[in-house]
Amino acid sequence: MEEIKTDGTSSAESWGAVELEPLKVVFMGTPDFAAEALSILTAFEGADVVGVYSQPDRPCGRGQQCKPTAVKKVALEHGIDVYQPENFKDQATIDELAALEPDVLVVAAYGLILPQAVLDVPKLLPLNIHASLLPKYRGAAPIQRAIESGDVVTGISIMKMEAGLDTGPVMVQRALRIGHNDHAGTIHDELAKLGGICICEGLARLQTGAYDLKPQDDSLATYAKKLEKKEGEIDWNRPAEAIHNQIRAMYPWPGAFFQWTNPDGKTIRLGIAPGEVSEEAAPKVAPGTILGEMDGRLAVTTADKVYLTPEVKPQGKKGMDATAFVCGYLKECK
Repeated sequence: MEEIKTDGTSSAESWGAVELEPLKVVFMGTPDFAAEALSILTAFEGADVVGVYSQPDRPCGRGQQCKPTAVKKVALEHGIDVYQPENFKDQATIDELAALEPDVLVVAAYGLILPQAVLDVPKLLPLNIHASLLPKYRGAAPIQRAIESGDVVTGISIMKMEAGLDTGPVMVQRALRIGHNDHAGTIHDELAKLGGICICEGLARLQTGAYDLKPQDDSLATYAKKLEKKEGEIDWNRPAEAIHNQIRAMYPWPGAFFQWTNPDGKTIRLGIAPGEVSEEAAPKVAPGTILGEMDGRLAVTTADKVYLTPEVKPQGKKGMDATAFVCGYLKECK
């Protein structure tokens, strides 16, 4: 399996698909991860995206105004018709999809369960872009669970969709390194690009018929359950490396945090940004003690070492660096 860093390359010439008839593709996705893949796919000469499906626009922000999904924005920029059904329980909705006569369905983080009747629509295959090296991390949060577990490699799998959760056979798989200081946000962006590249490769293989569908080994499967906000709470009694993985996995959403009691005895919720584990052992004080500024970062004790973060965010306040926090909350201005 090739391990690569992405560069956004999506040329059809890379897979020898330029002279073949483009495949008619219906794309299904909703958030930024899927939008990046769609952007790359629209530049691929081996595909003709004849329709895009995305979840209905939802109210968001303080004004609760409906905003288009990230995928819808990309589709409209490229003049592609957008469909936003609530679900596929109505036969008329399935018929509308079938009328597009797609060769392939490409699904990426759509957020809706697709019944078998939908998976049966494309002439060739329904394909899914999944952000893990299947069968590892099937489910909703593969990026975060890989980082949380301390994995050093993740990747993209292009798989045939089946009724089970991410259980279908795999057509294309590419690995991506996870750096020690990468977090869910950085890996998300790299995998989004890699997903677009890999789906173009898969479609090129499908055009020529030179592809294999490799069944997954269910005995090796793991499940990446959906994130909950409460999972961001830090237990400083754990080893620093485990805490580092937790903070990286929870950034930027839902965010890692802890409850800190200030010198006046008031408990404050502090959000914490990904940082680094110091090489020095923690002093003999209670884990979770804020030691002050160290090497330009805020130092917090763990079970074994000191964690150094570049930024903390008191609840209801803006994020602040170590100097600002020490001055404002510890009253130790230099």
